[in-house]
Amino acid sequence: MEASGHSDAAPHTGTTIVAVQYSDGVVIGADSRVSTGRYVSNRASDKLTPLSDFVWLLRSGSAADTQLVGDYVRHYAEQHAMELDREPSVHTLAKLVAQINYANKAMLVGALIVAGWDTARGGQVYGVPVGGTLVRQRWTTDGSGSTYLWGYLDSEYREGMSRAEAEELVATALALAASRDGSSGGLLRLVTVSSGGAERRLIPGDQVPPFWDELPAPGKTPPVAGEAMVEA
Repeated sequence: MEASGHSDAAPHTGTTIVAVQYSDGVVIGADSRVSTGRYVSNRASDKLTPLSDFVWLLRSGSAADTQLVGDYVRHYAEQHAMELDREPSVHTLAKLVAQINYANKAMLVGALIVAGWDTARGGQVYGVPVGGTLVRQRWTTDGSGSTYLWGYLDSEYREGMSRAEAEELVATALALAASRDGSSGGLLRLVTVSSGGAERRLIPGDQVPPFWDELPAPGKTPPVAGEAMVEA
């Protein structure tokens, strides 16, 4: 997942982040594993960072780099809100993230997603990959686990999804990535953002649904989504 620390090797940028636009807002999610090379240094990291009450940053890449970008943009967002007496738009903050990424593309290692809701455009998702490109999308994913998700999300996403459908799609996508990508795992964090604000949801590791190649521990039956593993 996210990398931390320094070495002579290329930065390890394993993680999985997913954002989906639905009828009334957006659902975002991420796994929680942080690695330093092959060592898992944090099993419960939070990669979903609020930039304002209605706009969130999803971080993958170097933990230090992406945290710094989030801190700067949140500072600018607070100044913007005070000066204009209104919340900044999702596009404004996404553009700030992209500008910082582009201006420092030779130094920063961060593939980011900005998602949220505003009164002008409703729910929005913006991909901000390494280098500072800015692209609005109905859904997107990044990080090492995203390699396994593009086909699934392209197949399962549809216009006008309900909140429950979008949350299920994001949770299943993250679980699929964790089952295949050794750098993604731990618990799953989801945030749903709409006109009512942001609502967090946490799925503990023992409630993340397993897939065909994951066998339950002896004496236990595999859980379905949202249910804990139980004794057989």
